[in-house]
Amino acid sequence: MRAPESKILTREQLAQLAPMWRAAGKQVVLTNGCFDLLHVGHLRYLQEARRLGDLLVVGVNSDESVRQLKGNTRPILPENERAELLAGLECVDFVTIFEEPTAVALVNLIQPAYYAKGGDYTEQDLPESEAVLAHGGFVVILPLYPERSTSALVERIRNG
Repeated sequence: MRAPESKILTREQLAQLAPMWRAAGKQVVLTNGCFDLLHVGHLRYLQEARRLGDLLVVGVNSDESVRQLKGNTRPILPENERAELLAGLECVDFVTIFEEPTAVALVNLIQPAYYAKGGDYTEQDLPESEAVLAHGGFVVILPLYPERSTSALVERIRNG
């Protein structure tokens, strides 16, 4: 098993590796999210995503993009720690941190065979869908574990 830090890639490294994966016929799966306070719902979701293909690449929202999406009290964990936690999971092949508010640029860079998101989304809701389909990929909506969410955990902690 590789060390987690060796699984965290820069945008430049992804730009070099993604075409090689495609040339080798690898079915690349891409997903993304904040992954602030990793929990069992995240694990189940990532395991399901990994089963879709040969490699799972996870895009992690930067601290600034999490603040834009979730408010000034988030993230709880800094981006480097969130990336390292994800990289430590066996089902995750590679992790990258992205600054943009959506993962459209990552989709265009990686051109995944599958783009996976949780059941709290629909394909029509996702700004990434158009780019996925333009590259010949598929959008897959995976089961949601509503009782397992970071927002619910944060609320429970705040309420004691």
